[in-house]
Amino acid sequence: MPSAKEDRPAGHRQIVRFSFYRVDSAWRALPPEERDSHKHQFCRAVESFGERLQVRIYSLVGTRGDADLLLWQIADRLDDLQSLATAVMKTEMAPYLSLPYSYLAMTRRSVYVSGEEGRARTVLHPTKSAYLFVYPFVKTRDWYQLPLDERQAMMDQHIAIGRKYPSVKLNTTYSFGLDDQEFVVSFETDEPADFLDLVMELREARSSLFTLRDTPAFTCIAMPLREALDAIGGVEQPLQTERYEAPSGASPGGASNGRPSTGSEPFLAAHVADVPEGGCALVYHEGEQIAIFNSGGRFFAVGNRCSHANGPLADGKLEGSTVVCSYHGSRFDLATGVPLSGPASRPLAAFNVIPEDGRIYLQRRAPQAAARGPATG
Repeated sequence: MPSAKEDRPAGHRQIVRFSFYRVDSAWRALPPEERDSHKHQFCRAVESFGERLQVRIYSLVGTRGDADLLLWQIADRLDDLQSLATAVMKTEMAPYLSLPYSYLAMTRRSVYVSGEEGRARTVLHPTKSAYLFVYPFVKTRDWYQLPLDERQAMMDQHIAIGRKYPSVKLNTTYSFGLDDQEFVVSFETDEPADFLDLVMELREARSSLFTLRDTPAFTCIAMPLREALDAIGGVEQPLQTERYEAPSGASPGGASNGRPSTGSEPFLAAHVADVPEGGCALVYHEGEQIAIFNSGGRFFAVGNRCSHANGPLADGKLEGSTVVCSYHGSRFDLATGVPLSGPASRPLAAFNVIPEDGRIYLQRRAPQAAARGPATG
């Protein structure tokens, strides 16, 4: 969805709301055309706020029994959150909606993290991760009576554990006086197992002795709003792939700059307009994240997760036909997926790229082709 502009003054803080909606089962019994009208109105209401705040959409169908949909809202003004809620309540779907959980919070600079990292926490930058884990958090009053240096030592341990899991991005927001909890924490990741292991390890940290409450916990799956509403209505989503038809007399390999065919079917991944020069587009195919890069008009596609610590290569630095992971500096050859410098040692999945008629088709390359070494052309 469109996001709000980020030309904010230094020290700016944001208002954050996590709205968990539940849809009454009676809505599913409505005629399909009536449900379609409701979904259209709901989408239009939310999308109309794209220039005023950020709204990220997540489905809880299949992960939670008492909530179906999350609207994660990030705003500059509290009034905009209220206006969005009002717009949703004006739709014909509103009589079938309830809000079993809603958490309000703000960003602020952490007292336990110094320098630029601490300042950066006043503005949230959501990623395109597939999953979001959310829960409210309350500490015991004893925690606040401890000397700051004692709390800092425990938080240093807490932070060190978190950095062992770079595939999990933490967003901490503060609710003191705004809502019933003290914090709302949300974790973005493509690796649910990493999040589970992180939480288990944090239980062993001394700071956990001062946790009063950290439930309920929500497992949320990112998807476009229309698809999330379709899931609530029991509408099965078609596979978002399209078969590539090679031009007459040409093979898929020949259409992809002479690269060898693997026998796998090319699939539609994106449109050329989605990948600006010098930029990257992140796409999903059969549960896999793929980063498509445009370097001087040449397109490359590799698996998005660094083979060292799952860093998102879509957020890395593009340098010619290579990308540098933003986590630990591993450099990969985009033509082959081969690491050129460590700490990564394993190659990425690499894809043949077939641009045609404004569309970008991808075809998985054979693993042995990706392990031959860096491209020389």
